[in-house]
Amino acid sequence: MNSKVAAFDRWIRTDFVTFNNELEAGYYEQEDRANVTGVGEATKRQLESEGRDHIIELLAQGNTDEGFDQAFDLLGNVGLYMAACRRHGLTDPDTDRTSPQHEASALAMHIAASIGVVPRFATAHLCTHNRAIDGQYKRFTDLDDERCFVDYNSKGILAFKRAADALMRVLPLGVSHPIALDLFKACAHALEEVRDSNRILFETLDPDRFFYCVRPYYKPHHVGSQVYRGANAGDFAGINVIDMLLGLCQANEPSYGRMLVEKFLYMMPEDQAILRDCMRRRSLMDEFLAIAPEHHGSSWYQEHLSAFLRLCELHGEIASQHHDQLVHTYIVGPAKAMDQKHMGQLTASGPALQGLLKALTDLRDRRAGAHREDILTRHRELSLLRASLGSDHG
Repeated sequence: MNSKVAAFDRWIRTDFVTFNNELEAGYYEQEDRANVTGVGEATKRQLESEGRDHIIELLAQGNTDEGFDQAFDLLGNVGLYMAACRRHGLTDPDTDRTSPQHEASALAMHIAASIGVVPRFATAHLCTHNRAIDGQYKRFTDLDDERCFVDYNSKGILAFKRAADALMRVLPLGVSHPIALDLFKACAHALEEVRDSNRILFETLDPDRFFYCVRPYYKPHHVGSQVYRGANAGDFAGINVIDMLLGLCQANEPSYGRMLVEKFLYMMPEDQAILRDCMRRRSLMDEFLAIAPEHHGSSWYQEHLSAFLRLCELHGEIASQHHDQLVHTYIVGPAKAMDQKHMGQLTASGPALQGLLKALTDLRDRRAGAHREDILTRHRELSLLRASLGSDHG
């Protein structure tokens, strides 16, 4: 890491956090906690100015070609800075035609274009590619609730990745291979870790602190003249690999396919490659459905299908857990107490809250294989597979 990059990184880990801490304390003391206007204006301008000074130095230095990892890390630092400017009202896509952080936009777009990712901070910058120094990784603030949110999101993402990896290793073996059962069990163990990690998160994270002090850093904002949505905890391939290999979601279903296309550049390039490959694969559910008529009486079929159906149940349970607890407890509930003038900028993904809830409900029901008449789910296929289990396995 060259000296200018290192200096900016130190600033992001120190003074940047101090500024954000000070501003969050001021916002939270108000009756209208969502208001940022007229609070800590001198601190906001100092944050914006000091960050710009570092970025001007980096722009003047130009591309030093230090490899993907260094470029991605620097993009994350620029992205954290721009997200903080958005959070503190120093830019607003509802009133600005372009980002007022011109130098940061230029640097972010240059780096992003060179490495094939979106030009803003992404989930990976905080969760899976966030180097710790002396035990401390990068965050916006020192608030316990932000640390809790990032910690347990990271645990969940890494467990989802392990589950997806196990399923992908079944593909070249086939569902009847003896080792497939071991892989199904490994996948189940990883999904149980996701479920348990989510449970601890929901027991620990304070809804108001999350809603008012953590979530606002994930808002959409301009980079140049383009508005990019906020980072999302689902911006990695693993969860969609599980969706598609279990057969619960299908890439050729229009709304699900649109979601995949929209999230590609928010993922690491290796995740993009994994997801593209998975989109062309036959699901394990379809493999079981194809062999069920001939092999349903085989002991291996009964054992392997039972393990597979357990994965479908776990995946659906996690989807319901996320929707019914995270979305409703940490977004819908606090939003009811928020001043209506802030509702237009509530969601990180851009759409109004009701539209977002509809999309998330549909996704939950696909992952759970729920019975729905209005959208495509695999409820019928799951029922057929369950019916093919013998009484000793049902």
